[in-house]
Amino acid sequence: MRYDTIIIGGGLSGLTAGITLAKAGQKVCIVSAGQSSLHFHSGSFDLLGYDADGKVVTHPLQAIADLKAEHPYSKIGISNIEHLASQAKTLLCEAGISVTGNYEQNHYRVTPLGTLKPAWLTTEGYAMIDGPERLPWKKVELLNIQGFMDFPTQFIAENLRMMGVECQIKTFTTDELSTARQSPTEMRATNIAKVLTNKDALRKVSERINAISSDSDALLLPAVLGFSNAESLDEMKQWIKKPVQYIATLPPSVSGVRTTILLKRLFAQAGGTLLVGDSATTGQFSGNHLVSITTDHLPDEKLYADHFILASGSFMSHGIRSNYAGVYEPVFKLDVDAAKKRDDWSVTNAFETQPYMEFGVHTDNDFHATKDGKNIENLYAIGSVLSGHNSIKHADGTGVSLLTALYVAKKITGKG
Repeated sequence: MRYDTIIIGGGLSGLTAGITLAKAGQKVCIVSAGQSSLHFHSGSFDLLGYDADGKVVTHPLQAIADLKAEHPYSKIGISNIEHLASQAKTLLCEAGISVTGNYEQNHYRVTPLGTLKPAWLTTEGYAMIDGPERLPWKKVELLNIQGFMDFPTQFIAENLRMMGVECQIKTFTTDELSTARQSPTEMRATNIAKVLTNKDALRKVSERINAISSDSDALLLPAVLGFSNAESLDEMKQWIKKPVQYIATLPPSVSGVRTTILLKRLFAQAGGTLLVGDSATTGQFSGNHLVSITTDHLPDEKLYADHFILASGSFMSHGIRSNYAGVYEPVFKLDVDAAKKRDDWSVTNAFETQPYMEFGVHTDNDFHATKDGKNIENLYAIGSVLSGHNSIKHADGTGVSLLTALYVAKKITGKG
């Protein structure tokens, strides 16, 4: 089988590149091994939340200009960041992922623990504020579903109280939700979201919330609605008598699953091919050119393409692996930027910056991957498989995924 571009990895970066290339008229195939880190998504997309010293970034473009040369944003170039950030927001909205925010100034979204974190774009309806000194509420009601453990109300309430917000915790249930609670494994955000896709069940929840709510500025609810679209989020807001805002839960994340579903849907609409549950195993090279790949499910079938993109993720997604011999990229055995000594991979204090978080595939400034010190002219690496940045320390993981994907797609189509 032959394609214009084959992408290894079906997470945020792989789907973004795939959609962009397919819309440009290319025949694109994505080889997707399974669930990506999008299932841990918080409802926000981060461009750059913290600088190298750990200080909160208010104006991302200014802080990006000061990043080290190895950072993916530095390779993209500050002059390209603004355009690509705008394009990323447009693509998300086209997929049906309604977000608010802009690249010029970060806002703050409320985390699953009730703290505030700087963000670039946040799902509409999720609790967010312009700045930590301007909390919009004096009194809120924190509502949770009885038996739902992935919404730590005590932590959320205490953190909000420390910021001067009076917070009252209440729980509710309905017959449908009580049935789901008979099995603890069913009381996860994604399973609850499936129950509440039924409009009658959703209306009963709304009626129950109206019955227990009292005097407050807003109701804060766990984000367990909108499994495949935002319709139920909007409907509940219409049915509940008080202002409602949602807070992301602990994983698995409904917003992350919805983002995955909607991006896959847009990729299919653009004509893309998705090989689900399959993994690339090897690549066949001719000099500095990748000719084809094979996969687990198609061991006797070679997949040919003019261009290839590695979007397989970092350690969590097994795009980067390690053993006693070192850190390595498992599919193509590409060059990896990593410390040679195991003792240098991590530090003892778990709360300090961990060196291994910056390990990843080595590329040139146009994100061509290298193998044995030589550029592979038609193989690119994007997203969290890249070296040179710490997505936890800098809060830039989703931004790197989106912008490197768009940048490489433009290079492939000749528009970059």
